[in-house]
Amino acid sequence: MNQLDLQGRRAVVTGGAAGIGLAIAARLIASGARVSLWDRDPTALNQAAEHLQREFPKQPAVHTVQLDVTSAQAVEAARDTTIAALGGVDVLVCSAGITGPNVPLVDYPVAAWREVIEINLNGVFLCNQALTPDMVARGWGRIVNIASIAGKEGNPNASAYSASKAAVIALTKSLGKELAKSGVCVNCVTPAAVKTGMFDQMTQSHIDFMLSKIPMGRFGQVEEIAAMVAWLCTEDCSFTTGAVFDLSGGRAVY
Repeated sequence: MNQLDLQGRRAVVTGGAAGIGLAIAARLIASGARVSLWDRDPTALNQAAEHLQREFPKQPAVHTVQLDVTSAQAVEAARDTTIAALGGVDVLVCSAGITGPNVPLVDYPVAAWREVIEINLNGVFLCNQALTPDMVARGWGRIVNIASIAGKEGNPNASAYSASKAAVIALTKSLGKELAKSGVCVNCVTPAAVKTGMFDQMTQSHIDFMLSKIPMGRFGQVEEIAAMVAWLCTEDCSFTTGAVFDLSGGRAVY
């Protein structure tokens, strides 16, 4: 594993209790950052914190906040709690998300559509909005939003997921331009399918479809996503903002 320098940095990772979020948290801690895990599952949060503490026994205890990222009040309270605990937030990684059902758009349940948009898009908006001012006030920050290759190409039978991730890409580009002179860089990554617990939310036919589109012939690994995200959180990523970084095994065509 390449050494990255995040010594003294304080990071929030939403959806940090499992999957890609947990792997990102581990890579940030390994690089010297203090991490706060934000997640809606209290049991998973406790297990993740214990796992990270065992893996990095010499690092400070992992901070955790149980919240619903679709609630503006909950996000603001989590921000205040985290800033009080860590002394500030330098890095935000928005990884919380769900896939929603795999059905044609004409059969897509309206309630499920709204839930996917609430978590995958509105949750990213609320977290970006809440934590940006603290970074801007100190003249330095890094925001990385986890989008998806589905947001660029659109996966059939995943209209809500694809639409939400496309919107995350556009949100990232917009905020990156707004903050371009502030010292805060805002970027996103667009992974192809990565085998995590989210696969439990998908049909086998949809999983097979996603694999068939990856020229490397395999799914991504959470550690590979974490490596890219961690670099985007460093000082070395200093002239890149509003950008999209593909981790697609060759699937991305633009």
